[in-house]
Amino acid sequence: MSLEAAIAFFFAIFIFAITPGPGVFAILAKAMVEGPRRCIMMALGMVASDLLYLQLACFGLATIAENWSEVFVIIRYVGAGYLVYLGYKMITAFTHNQSIPNQKKTQQTPLASFSHGFLISASNPKVILFYVSFLPTFIDLTRLHGSDLILISVLSSIALMSAIMLVAYGASRLAKVIKTPIAQQRLNKTAGGIMIAAGAYLAINK
Repeated sequence: MSLEAAIAFFFAIFIFAITPGPGVFAILAKAMVEGPRRCIMMALGMVASDLLYLQLACFGLATIAENWSEVFVIIRYVGAGYLVYLGYKMITAFTHNQSIPNQKKTQQTPLASFSHGFLISASNPKVILFYVSFLPTFIDLTRLHGSDLILISVLSSIALMSAIMLVAYGASRLAKVIKTPIAQQRLNKTAGGIMIAAGAYLAINK
């Protein structure tokens, strides 16, 4: 891969990562409520899932998707249901106690956050289609070398993580403007609504 192709590949992945979708909506919702630092593990999970699809795309993901389409459908609905569940938990977080300090009780463990991010990306069929259709424009998959695979993996990881955390930081900065308990409750409900909408979008879009 030439330097020009590597740069174009990096920015294409970056733009893809900030394009509105279930992953971006989930990061927005989490960052608005918990801050960007709490989004790091979720972002890593999303990147790990994307890298898995990237590797599979290099070795015939289209064939796998065609022969195991039912598995991808199941994964998609599981991911959608999980997003709706998390959205509901956000909306009802302050139902019985309006104090902001108790918000920390709803925060996920690092492993749960990583798994959440991985599942969101893995259950999004648009990610599969993107890599299957996108990679051949930059790389001849019939002449793929180990060095090419390492390079695109590194470029993808940096581009994806940078884009996701940029979204998280921006959402967190916006949320800091809202400081009163009532405003925080409304923020939680808004974030939960975004999460539920992301789940619904994932469920109905093929």
